Amino acid sequence: MSVDRSALSALEREKAAVFHSWSAQNAINPLMVKDAKGVYVTDMDDNTYLDFSSQLVNINIGHQHPAVVAAIKAQADLLCTVAPQHGNVARTRAAELVVDHSFKGAQKVFFTNGGTEAVEHAVRMARLHTGRHKVLSRYRSYHGATSTSINLTGDPRRWANDHGTAGVVHFFGPYLYRSQFHSNSEAQECERALEHLESTIQFEGPSTIAAIILETVPGTAGIMVPPPGYLQGVRELCDRYGMVYIADEVMCGFGRTGSWFAYQQHGITPDLVTFAKGVNSGYVPLGGVVINEAICHTFADRVYPGGLTYSGHPLACASAVASMEAMENEGIVDNARRIGDEVLRPGIEALAAKHQVIGDVRGVGVFFALELVTNRDTRAPLAPYGSSSPAMNEFVAACKAERLLIFNNFNRIHVVPPCTITDDEAREGLARLDRAFDSVAKYYEG
Repeated sequence: MSVDRSALSALEREKAAVFHSWSAQNAINPLMVKDAKGVYVTDMDDNTYLDFSSQLVNINIGHQHPAVVAAIKAQADLLCTVAPQHGNVARTRAAELVVDHSFKGAQKVFFTNGGTEAVEHAVRMARLHTGRHKVLSRYRSYHGATSTSINLTGDPRRWANDHGTAGVVHFFGPYLYRSQFHSNSEAQECERALEHLESTIQFEGPSTIAAIILETVPGTAGIMVPPPGYLQGVRELCDRYGMVYIADEVMCGFGRTGSWFAYQQHGITPDLVTFAKGVNSGYVPLGGVVINEAICHTFADRVYPGGLTYSGHPLACASAVASMEAMENEGIVDNARRIGDEVLRPGIEALAAKHQVIGDVRGVGVFFALELVTNRDTRAPLAPYGSSSPAMNEFVAACKAERLLIFNNFNRIHVVPPCTITDDEAREGLARLDRAFDSVAKYYEG
């Protein structure tokens, strides 16, 4: 049927023409964004929002950073695209910078279009390198939405796509607030989580397991910073049983936790690292895999059976080079660490002291989660696992009324602003969050 689009609003045209991800199409009501700058986003009605979500926790360098925009324009004038079998200077330089900021022994970078493809290829590399098939990943994780990565994912988004044939085995990671191990301290949680993981390895058969993949700090699943010693214990298990350690840094990498990569805060060396999001803040789609010497050697004289038409796309790589250089020159990684230590953590803890509905606070850098409950003693969540609730919907609406964009999932909200946020901007966001919490005080039953 013919539709007169000129009679429709921008929102109506969006809903009529675009199929939205992770949504029932009749239920969506997307914010129509006109432009953005720094930590602010403006909608089609000229309302300006403080972006405490970094969109999908990827705008690490802020919106419309002038150096990155200029680099994309300059690269477009020179070379917009080229087949990946050819070399191009932007891709070379981007790979060099990623390797320079990675672990000792990092040798090469395989570029993808985003994080889910990076995970797909990291797993493929691990399987071919070891000659094994199974991969272990934790519950309460997110690794992407394509075939292997959605099966690796340990949250409800996997359920509709999991037919038990992907060679993935899930295990419980450390999460003291809702411990599966009945722990009463971080040290005990760490010890028991590692014992559980080793038991899983032994019962699955070490000789069948190619890799363990872990978000260094799980992102969408709740920003559970691993306790001291846990990742070192995982590294030791990988070494003991000949498994590849894949660090998924798609969300937590490139400054988000106050270091270039989150694993650098835990004294470990992974074998493969997946990245995307913060490498160029999504200005042009880009992801990749950092590969160690041993796995590079596997494919020195053996064909790697994988590739993408847009692997190392010049526009994307040029934006990554400009982004990483800006992060270095402007102290953006240090700013993320300092803001987290000096502004966000004390500010969020003050909110928790004031609002009983905040049951737990955890995070690092510009990467914090607030877990909302109806009772602090029972820790009953404000929304059930895998779903939302009227209370959470009301809270999100209150944030929108405060012109504050937040990242919410189940019974949590995540405070995840750009790494470039200033002290005053962070404090303003916390003040808006403070007012929004008044809307859900009535749901607290403790």
